[in-house]
Amino acid sequence: MTLEGLIVQYGYLALFIGTYLEGETILIIAGYLAQDGMLDLTLVILAAWLGSFAGDQTFFFIGHFKGVRFLDRHPGMKNNAAKAFRLLHRNQIAVILGFRFLYGIRNVTPFIVGSSGFNPIRFFFLNCLGALVWAITFASLGYNLGNVAENILDDVEEYEKTILAIICVTALIWFLWLNRKGKGGASR
Repeated sequence: MTLEGLIVQYGYLALFIGTYLEGETILIIAGYLAQDGMLDLTLVILAAWLGSFAGDQTFFFIGHFKGVRFLDRHPGMKNNAAKAFRLLHRNQIAVILGFRFLYGIRNVTPFIVGSSGFNPIRFFFLNCLGALVWAITFASLGYNLGNVAENILDDVEEYEKTILAIICVTALIWFLWLNRKGKGGASR
């Protein structure tokens, strides 16, 4: 089976799983593939929205039921958890709507919100809205990167695998740089 066939057959499921766990990179790539016609942009946004929403709901309820005891057993998460607690106490709604855009606290924030005693129904609705905004933003970014590439190149089909590889490598370098910066003691 060709790469295109694999993407068409498993793209939305892979996107759901990737965004359940984190997902900016996979969502940008899926947006690019939607521009190229291999995926449907509406379904890309839907899969990413559902994956992000479901993952964050899961981590919220783990925090809700396991709370600080879990953090005590996982000291590596304590630094990011402390940042998320400080942000949460300053502005709860903005944090819940925007934590997906904050590298370094993205994955721990739903857990922290859950362990803080935040109302689960209120989190459900704010999380739903935040996940939708995030999915639209990053899918559109990938889609528009594809538009830019198509406008610049006369025959994008000749270069599509190279463009996809460049996007993947750039996203990986960006991710590794941010991850290194976060673990190196620099604060954001």
